Amino acid sequence: MALTARDAAALLNTSERQVYRWVDDGEIPHQRVNDQIRFNRTELLEWAASRRIEISLGRFDVGEDEPGPSLAAALRRGGVHRDFSGADREAVLRNVLELTQLPPNADRELIAETLLAREKSASTAIGEGVAVPHVRHPVVAPGEPCSVGVFYLSEPVPFGAPDGKPVRTVFMIVSPTVNAHLQIFARLAHALQDRGFAAAIERRVGDEELQTEAARIDTAAAVGESAR
Repeated sequence: MALTARDAAALLNTSERQVYRWVDDGEIPHQRVNDQIRFNRTELLEWAASRRIEISLGRFDVGEDEPGPSLAAALRRGGVHRDFSGADREAVLRNVLELTQLPPNADRELIAETLLAREKSASTAIGEGVAVPHVRHPVVAPGEPCSVGVFYLSEPVPFGAPDGKPVRTVFMIVSPTVNAHLQIFARLAHALQDRGFAAAIERRVGDEELQTEAARIDTAAAVGESAR
């Protein structure tokens, strides 16, 4: 669904005036539909993540009585993978997929090709040495809970990040639905702006410590959403 400037402002926790400034400056992704400015939710999330702009997690929830997915639980399912290697961006993505748990009938080669095609059109590196490979139609495993795998690269790899820094950590998201993908991506983007979580990634911590940091953020987010 296309979003209005008011919707975009609410999602990005800012004013409509600021949204229009970004539009006028050509900074924010948007389209013109019948002379009206409209925004794509996925594109806004990607854009905000790459610029470390705070987002409204509640805007990604299915409904008032259905909380968003837990980042800590998703990280527990995906796991932490250390000393991960890849000579270049393509090798990294293919190696990530090899270690990512997918449904038995998943076409890994097709997924790899779509991820690579996405990278050619726009890098999924979001800066500060982090990349979150995904496509407009994300990796979906119907009936399975969200998982987020963490891959620490043994050597940094150029990914065409907006800040020019090579990637040292890759997060791979697998979700049951497109909406769940947006929710967990939003939570991950939110976590990466948290000093404690970001520092844990920088230190390349293991499963237990990273899940503890994520659980803290989940709890704080739940309190904030219940107060809306």
